[in-house]
Amino acid sequence: IRKIYNFSHMKKIAFICLCASLLVSTGCKQDKGQKEVIKTVKVDSAITYGEKKAVSFPGKVKAASEVNLAFRISGPITKVNVTEGQFVRKGQVMAEMDSRDYAVQLSATEAEYKQIRAEAERIIQLHERQSVSENDYDKAVSSLQQITAKYDAHKNALSDTKLRAPFDGYIQKRYFDSNETINAGMPVFSMISAGTPEVEIYIPAGEFIQRDQFDSYSCHFELYPNRTFPLELIAINRKANLNQLYAVRLRFNKEPDSPLPSPGMSTMVTIQYKPENATMVSIPLNAVFEIDNSPTVWVYDSAQQRVNARAIRISEIMTDGTLTVSEGLRAGEKVVSAGVHHLSDGEKVKLLPQTTETNVGGLL
Repeated sequence: IRKIYNFSHMKKIAFICLCASLLVSTGCKQDKGQKEVIKTVKVDSAITYGEKKAVSFPGKVKAASEVNLAFRISGPITKVNVTEGQFVRKGQVMAEMDSRDYAVQLSATEAEYKQIRAEAERIIQLHERQSVSENDYDKAVSSLQQITAKYDAHKNALSDTKLRAPFDGYIQKRYFDSNETINAGMPVFSMISAGTPEVEIYIPAGEFIQRDQFDSYSCHFELYPNRTFPLELIAINRKANLNQLYAVRLRFNKEPDSPLPSPGMSTMVTIQYKPENATMVSIPLNAVFEIDNSPTVWVYDSAQQRVNARAIRISEIMTDGTLTVSEGLRAGEKVVSAGVHHLSDGEKVKLLPQTTETNVGGLL
């Protein structure tokens, strides 16, 4: 009987130990499973509060430089080396004038220059030895300066018988041909530069006084219906014209291997204003909760995949379920907008997948 009792008692103890072991094992598995659970959260981006104002004005594409080129001297044109529409390089000779008279003039001046310089150098040497008076020395120096200036002027005149291109560009128009005699300063060619073209528009006084609020510039053409060309501001004229309009010069932001419109084309330029409350952002009302009576949001860190609490300052609560934040958030930052009361600071989370266009209502 005692043996039967002891055996029965041992079976009970073994059974109790087995149950306890199972309970402990189950509890450990549950704790481990709870630690591995990562909550899924919905996030929304903080967006700049306030709409951007935009205005448009007609404009005209212009060459970066457009000049009329003329000889500095008078005389008959002997040779014209370029035609309208031709591309020319900086320094290329475009036209030549009869240089005969200017060459003779330079030759005579050069002979006179050499004679006066030789005499002046002798007097300067004697003056160094204190063998001539100060008056003779001053006359010699003055004569040398005068003939040197005359000699340089005649050398320049002979050089000016060739009209050279001031920069790389295209001949827009030719006004004279060979064998025609012209006066100094009369335009012979109209030339435009080959650099990045510009756009010119005129804005009224109402826009001019708000020029500090201009944010960005762009233009589009009917020939390029699906393309917008970004522009950058060069200058705004501070003086209005007779029509009380202010000239605005803009430059194309040239992109590599991208053709640009040609000078003379008409375009429509759009000026984007800065947002009226650029420092404020808008977020969903559901994203806000309180910590120590202070408005707070969970900011999602995409690199760490964690949320961090951040205090904000609320400016205004809107009727569409959003609110504006004046401090604590920047445009583009992501905040948790659902389940904010079930998170902890630094907790790792995963984002709720975005609903695709083919999954209307998120049913799939």
